[in-house]
Amino acid sequence: MSSPFASDVRPLDRALQPALQRAIDGKTKPLGALGLLEGLAVQLGLVQGTLKPQVGNPHVLVCAGDHGAARHGISAYPQDVTWQMVENFLAGGAAINVLARQAGLALIVADAGVNHDFGPRERLLDAKVAHGTASYLDGAAMRPEQCSRALEHGRAVVRTLREQGCNVLGLGEMGIGNTASAALLMHCLTSIPLERCTGRGTGLDDAGLRRKLELLERALAAWPNRSAQPLEVLTRFGGFEIAMLAGAMLAAAEARMTIVVDGFIVTSALLVAHALAPAVLDYCVFAHRSQEQGHRLQLEFLKARPLLDMDLRLGEGTGAALALPFLRNACAILGEMASFESAGVSEKSA
Repeated sequence: MSSPFASDVRPLDRALQPALQRAIDGKTKPLGALGLLEGLAVQLGLVQGTLKPQVGNPHVLVCAGDHGAARHGISAYPQDVTWQMVENFLAGGAAINVLARQAGLALIVADAGVNHDFGPRERLLDAKVAHGTASYLDGAAMRPEQCSRALEHGRAVVRTLREQGCNVLGLGEMGIGNTASAALLMHCLTSIPLERCTGRGTGLDDAGLRRKLELLERALAAWPNRSAQPLEVLTRFGGFEIAMLAGAMLAAAEARMTIVVDGFIVTSALLVAHALAPAVLDYCVFAHRSQEQGHRLQLEFLKARPLLDMDLRLGEGTGAALALPFLRNACAILGEMASFESAGVSEKSA
């Protein structure tokens, strides 16, 4: 399966970087004293091409989808929890609702492929490709045209958001069984051993974890002529919500938006986007390091340093919501903090 998208993700133009660094270094503080916040400010300035970046109309996009393999017992929860949690999102009662409100983030919930009929809902974006994927234990999780549709749905929502002035996009997901899908994607795209990619997800005990790994090994064995081509891997093992996220990432980078990456599943979508367009990393801020064991290895593979390490493992975009104030603060440091010169403060003499 060749890419249906001619990606136009371009590496950042770093011509402004020396000026941004001088601006940061000239603030009334010792060099480097604000740690990661300083590098974040420079990155935001480069993405926006200005010495005074701003967070504009930020959103978090939560994509939901079901996985056919979930019926084989790869999760501690039944598949119905996916649609029940979507209802919770729509009612405003989930963790992502609370944290998005606190962070001043607008929330978009997208049905990328939930095994449930919601009907027309004011707060739900209908991007349904099908009522869940097929089981990758029996063959490909989706058909190539379904994968293309899910990718395009992600791109379409980002184009609309950009027209509305959004320049920062947090990403989240919901889908029972999607840590298993993410582990398979991670293994195929990084060559990290499967057992190191596979974690407890929503809280499997030791026996459940062994069963999950056995099922994932079966899934790999059922694809003897395995490809490392990212869209073929995504079609074989991915979920509609993961594909939609990958499409959203590509479109956001093309539009010079900052992408706030959540945890393990969102980073698996990034592995797909990165394999298609490596420069997408220039636009990514990594919100946190998840407790899911594979996430640390994903971050190491991408040479990424997360802002937070709080033992989170919920998903939903909760880490992205928690990280957003850091982006606002980084912009404020550049735009509002006095320099030694403007404040009349003496600089370090030696």
